[in-house]
Amino acid sequence: MTSRITRRRTLALLGATLATPLVAPHIARAQASTWPARPVRYMLGFPAGGATDTCSRLFCQKMAEITGQQFVVENRPGAGGVIGADAIAKAQPDGYTLGMGSIASNVIAVGTYAKLPFKAGSDFTFITGLWQLPNILVANKDFPVKDAKELIALIKKEPGKHAYASAGIGTTLHLSGEMMKSMAGLDLQHIPYKGGNPAMIDLLAGRVPMLFDNLPGSLPGVRAGEIKALAVTTKERSPALPDVPTFNELLPGFELSSWTALCGPANMPADLVARINEISAKALNDTGVKQKFVDLGATTWPTSTADITAYREKEEARLLPVIQAAGIKPE
Repeated sequence: MTSRITRRRTLALLGATLATPLVAPHIARAQASTWPARPVRYMLGFPAGGATDTCSRLFCQKMAEITGQQFVVENRPGAGGVIGADAIAKAQPDGYTLGMGSIASNVIAVGTYAKLPFKAGSDFTFITGLWQLPNILVANKDFPVKDAKELIALIKKEPGKHAYASAGIGTTLHLSGEMMKSMAGLDLQHIPYKGGNPAMIDLLAGRVPMLFDNLPGSLPGVRAGEIKALAVTTKERSPALPDVPTFNELLPGFELSSWTALCGPANMPADLVARINEISAKALNDTGVKQKFVDLGATTWPTSTADITAYREKEEARLLPVIQAAGIKPE
């Protein structure tokens, strides 16, 4: 009798297991169609008050207006965005914990950390691009060049004499400088700082001649005439500074931006991802949101899920050799 009962229970459990794939897609579609039915957590791996925080809050505010649900930004700063990204990777794939993936946490960290708590590609669902933020090369107002072309000519004439500052080793700002050195064949020193603010203070004081910075950090100084804008690192000119040329105009193929993406954990249902992508596109294409981003120096960047996933993979393949050539050792 015990044997028969056991077999019946086993068959019942097996039947339930086999039936699950037939039921689950219907449940997933129903959940997707009603998302979000409660507040959504947005994990951000950077401190409050910076450009990524401001842009994230603008995006989340518009998402809340569209959906009628709260999008709560949770700052989890540290390790170049890795701590916040790890919180996304370890969440449930139900659409209620999302957050910001970025070139820092999902590409550069692969080459600068000996061990990450996640796999930068496979432990995430990349839903859409969010924004692209140019880096900019700025110079002290008394430095004797007016653009990147004159700068390169000067450095070639005086190899080893000049230096550029950045917010730290392994940042997109450092890599921008190394890319310029490599593509233009320059003998140029790098002076790393612990953050952009102390580097900007020394630039204004003339203690360093030039600085690779995120555009929002330098935009007020450029507009006030306190520093010179030499070139931006994106492929296209920035709408915030349309008269400032790109490095790509001088060094074809030069492109490096501080891009971000909306991510969730791996294994999110396809219908749910499609719905979040659709709503995100509405938020990012809103005229008011786009203008606020331009005012900050950023450009909204809605993409398909397939495109942002492929873009991250290409960025990793493209930038890991740059990191290695810069002599950055994983730690």
